[in-house]
Amino acid sequence: MKKSVLTRYRVMAYVTGVLLVLLTLGVIAKYVLDINGAVDFTRVVAIAHGWLYVVYLIFAFDLGSKAKWPVGKQLWVLLAGTIPTAAFFVERKISRELESQVTDPAPAVAEA
Repeated sequence: MKKSVLTRYRVMAYVTGVLLVLLTLGVIAKYVLDINGAVDFTRVVAIAHGWLYVVYLIFAFDLGSKAKWPVGKQLWVLLAGTIPTAAFFVERKISRELESQVTDPAPAVAEA
């Protein structure tokens, strides 16, 4: 498996995780603390998280299919983007697990 497959999954896991934490804080600010401006903030973050979660799903599914994961593990990774902070822990575990399977592209050989 190419390193780029794991890298793009990792980037989207972090992006999705950060947006979900921000969304959670926005919802708390909107409904619990009744802070002005939280409505607009929550709306923008919710839309961004929704669209980028779809990209996360695509990259996570691609990674899982190339790593030949069982369905249960695949679902676990796909759902990690819906639980605040779970994406960070799942990404770390998956990255450590797949480090041995990742191959770097062959470096270009310079001719003298």
